[in-house]
Amino acid sequence: MNIKLTGYRKKELAWLYLFVAPPVLGFLIFGLTPMLFSMFISFQKWDMISSPTWIGFDNYKELFKDEKVFKSLYNTVYLMIGIPIGMALSLLLAILMNRSIKGISFLRTMYYLPVISPIIAVSLLWQWILNQDYGLLNQLLWNWFGITGPNWLGDAAWVKPSLILIGLWGGIGGNMVLYLAGLQSVSSTYYEAAEIDGANGWQKFIRITLPLLTPIHFFVVVMGVIGAFQSFSQIYVLAVDGGPEYSGATIVYYIFQHAFKYFNMGFASAAAWMLGILIFVVTLIQFKFADRWVYQD
Repeated sequence: MNIKLTGYRKKELAWLYLFVAPPVLGFLIFGLTPMLFSMFISFQKWDMISSPTWIGFDNYKELFKDEKVFKSLYNTVYLMIGIPIGMALSLLLAILMNRSIKGISFLRTMYYLPVISPIIAVSLLWQWILNQDYGLLNQLLWNWFGITGPNWLGDAAWVKPSLILIGLWGGIGGNMVLYLAGLQSVSSTYYEAAEIDGANGWQKFIRITLPLLTPIHFFVVVMGVIGAFQSFSQIYVLAVDGGPEYSGATIVYYIFQHAFKYFNMGFASAAAWMLGILIFVVTLIQFKFADRWVYQD
């Protein structure tokens, strides 16, 4: 059935298309087109200067032969240790901030400040804090406890713990806001009913608070894993050339090196697509098992 549009309706649709056009065109030009181009280049040998040469799946085959791929993947997964630690600290902080006391808004703002701080500037600051010779952290360890601090960013055994520490400092505030919103959305009737049944504070936390916050747990875990797979900026500043023994390099840093240091864009594109597939599979698995532990009210 054909519906004849009135002049007003046509004008309304024209404005609709006009407002929708910029983001759609932006995605097509800066999103979809580079993605398709990178897929095409992943089957090529290209140094960004000479013409691309078709080599088929050779880039993908070489990817699984390079030990640094597995080393960077191991480092990336290792950094995910910070996700459950950050969740616990963020939840604890949210509970402390979920109070009506004087100055609470200021405290919430201060804890959230690292989230909006420039990541490069913050990384340079942490580079000074973690310096072995004159860094603030080692100075405090010596002055307060008489302990000689390690070479945080220059020792293969301490690079990843240092990066986890920095990640916790920068990410706790954002997750705190999510947990704070979740805590404030929990109805007080649950706690009142539990008190009538004789539940103590710990039982109310375990039986009420944690289950009702599982949607936020799920969101934090999913976004944390994706963010860990994509971590790069801090690595670029703090772990020069991947750190000692390549112990600080993540998979994105590995891709960056091949793309813009070795100018092997075809290989880097293949690695990027493998990373994209890995992130998609891991995220899909998380959503697959979400119904088993995420509480839906």
